Amino acid sequence: MRDVWRKISRITSLIGMSVLIAAGAFAEDRPLTVVSWGGSYARACVKGYHERFTAETGIKINLEDYNGGLAQIRAQVDVGNVYWDVVDLEIPDLVRGCDEGLLERIPVDSLPAGADGTRAAEDFVPGTLTDCGPATIFYSTIYAYNRENIKGDKPATIADFFDLEKFPGRRGMRRSPLVNLEFALMADGVPVDSVYAVLDTPEGADRAFRKLDTIKEQIVWWEAGAQPPQMLADGEVVMSTAYNGRIFNAQVLEDQPFVVVWDGQVLDTGGLAIVADTPNLEAAKKFVNFAASAQAIAGVGRYISYSPTRRSAMALISTHAEKGVDMNPHMPTSPQNVKRALHNNWEWWSDHLDEMNERFSAWLAR
Repeated sequence: MRDVWRKISRITSLIGMSVLIAAGAFAEDRPLTVVSWGGSYARACVKGYHERFTAETGIKINLEDYNGGLAQIRAQVDVGNVYWDVVDLEIPDLVRGCDEGLLERIPVDSLPAGADGTRAAEDFVPGTLTDCGPATIFYSTIYAYNRENIKGDKPATIADFFDLEKFPGRRGMRRSPLVNLEFALMADGVPVDSVYAVLDTPEGADRAFRKLDTIKEQIVWWEAGAQPPQMLADGEVVMSTAYNGRIFNAQVLEDQPFVVVWDGQVLDTGGLAIVADTPNLEAAKKFVNFAASAQAIAGVGRYISYSPTRRSAMALISTHAEKGVDMNPHMPTSPQNVKRALHNNWEWWSDHLDEMNERFSAWLAR
């Protein structure tokens, strides 16, 4: 009887090993699912480094779009059915997701050195490294207008966006408290360097919502980055907040007569993170390391006007890879554009996002 049990135990072990080996092989063969923001930004990533990653590693990429947030990641991790591998996140979400254990930790010393050999910890601009992944680009939320649809004086300041008397017509804004509250306070006269100190008080938050009240009836809300250029082209709005790279692509690739107003731009960063418990962990790590290289980050900046977060990547960007346009005037961190920029305080938003989302939803419903 003892021999029988030994044979059963041996067979069970072999079956278990076979299952593990098969699972590992499945993870190796399975395409890497990368989730990002779609449109011109996704195209820039594909052309800038996705294609080269697949060519060099043999790992295929399945690219999916989403509109941000942690809800889908949280659902996958909670039920133990993770099918997203790498996600492009806004930094407040990346930090919160890391704190909640929804994302894998990525040690800074595991990231590649800069193009000039500088250690990653020194090559990345301060504030762009988190425990669960690096920020790879600087982008900004600006507002833009179609010059063919505004006669006479043109908008030039963030206050002009809220001036319905001087510039009548609808405004496009993202359906989120993010950036809108900052825009509202700057338009109401709050100095750039005081915005978050004011917003951190009950009176300051009230002030921001009161300013939004002044244009609420004229707002057309957008959720996807591709919407503002389309609304401007169609004349649905006279001006709209937008991601600067989306407007750049409309200008350069589609010859749209759009003008970016840089005054009061909210400068932000986007980062890559690995979803916790992904069965494709090793491939995901390879991808993030590849994407965090100076060459890959610069590759994105040659297709869309998003600035690199690595110092050594700056010199690798000159002109647009397809159109030959000088990229410097279109970058949010260029000296001429960053003069009155507000740097997004992702720590403040990480602490207050749930509270502000609830208040924003209640304000919308009024």
